[in-house]
Parts: sequence; C-alpha cells; structure tokens
Amino acid sequence: MSSQDSDSDDSPPKHGLKGPAPEERPHPDGRRNSQGIRIDPEVEAEHDPRRAVISALVENEPGVLSRIAGLVSRRQFNIESLTVGPTTVDGHARITMVVEEPDPGIDQIKKQLSKLKPVINAGELDDDAVRTELVLLKVEGDEPDKVHAVTEMYEGKTLDAGPRTITVQLTGDEQKIDDAIDAFRQFGIIEIARTGQTALARGDQATVPGEKPATSGEPTKPTHTHK
Repeated sequence: MSSQDSDSDDSPPKHGLKGPAPEERPHPDGRRNSQGIRIDPEVEAEHDPRRAVISALVENEPGVLSRIAGLVSRRQFNIESLTVGPTTVDGHARITMVVEEPDPGIDQIKKQLSKLKPVINAGELDDDAVRTELVLLKVEGDEPDKVHAVTEMYEGKTLDAGPRTITVQLTGDEQKIDDAIDAFRQFGIIEIARTGQTALARGDQATVPGEKPATSGEPTKPTHTHK
C-alpha cells in the first residue's frame, strides 16, 4: 500500500474511531457544584430558593447529630436552624431543620437524610404545621418598667432582673419573635440566644411519614423498621 493510500481521508485513524477535532466538539454550558456535578444554568434558574421545615425521626444514640451535621456540611446545604429533642418513643429523637434551598436541594436533603442509618424517616412539613421557637434576651436594665411592659405585650417571662440587666424569655412563631426583638432594641440588647423553629404537623396527621405517636401518655418502646 502506498503512502498516499494510507493517508487517505477514508482511512480510520490509527488510535481509535475517527471523530471531530477538539475545537469542533460541543462544550456543555454551566458550572460544576462542590461535588463535581455539572449544573445546567437553565434548570438552576427555574428553581428559586424557598424555606422549608424538615423533620427527621432518628435513633437517639451517640454521634447521630454529628453525622447529620457532617452530611449538611459536605453537601453545603443552607441550614437556617436545627433543633433536636426526645419524642414519645424511648430511644427516638426528633430533629427539626429549617432550610432555604431550591426544590431540588430540598429533595436531596430528604433523600440523603433517609440514607443515614440512624435516621428512621424524614419528611417536609406542610405550610400549616404548628411552629414555634424560643428566644432569651438580655437587655439593659435602665428602664425596668418599660422592659416589663414590652415583655407582657409579647406574653414573655422575666427570668432575671438586676440593677444593670434584665433577661426575658419569649416563645412564639417566627414573626412574633422578630417583632418582639425589634421592640426590645430600644433598651439596648446585650445578648440574645435563639433556638430556631421546632414544629409538629397539625391535627392527627403524622409529622414524619409512617410515624405513629404514642396515645397513652406513656413513652413507648421503639419499633425498628430500617430500610
């Protein structure tokens, strides 16, 4: 075979199938997230972030909170608050998270949580769920009568009152807490501690899918139904 024949355009390349040159190949648009997954800008633009409350029923064992916190950190989810506490079932705890993510991100949080071994089940609460949080405020004590009046206005409780500072406790939904904090700013807020929201589904609806709350008033033993 002549050199001219071997260099013919119809001959396959020596190292695999013939294809377009690098500069002729399509280059996908978009960026990659922290996990290296390419993000389609058009798809990403279709989903605006929204706030969601996610409740997870977990086994109350050492390290469960750190595992969930590690998951949140690795995935870089935008978590506004996280609370944890026991339930009516011995050995179970409830974790409540308030997140602000697009819908795909919220779905990923629920899916990733459900994959963790200590997590029994997880789900998003409806908009009409019963939500509340607690805040402690330490303010300047120069005007105790006025501080007391504002505390009563927001159905709060004075926990400590001294010559220099007054500490009050407030509970309620997010809007009430925000309004109360604004009202206390006039006295000079020294310190603030805010728990973030905790929540339960309204009525007899289960807060977490598949959850069966105790009805006798006594804690019940856990029933393990892990995936």
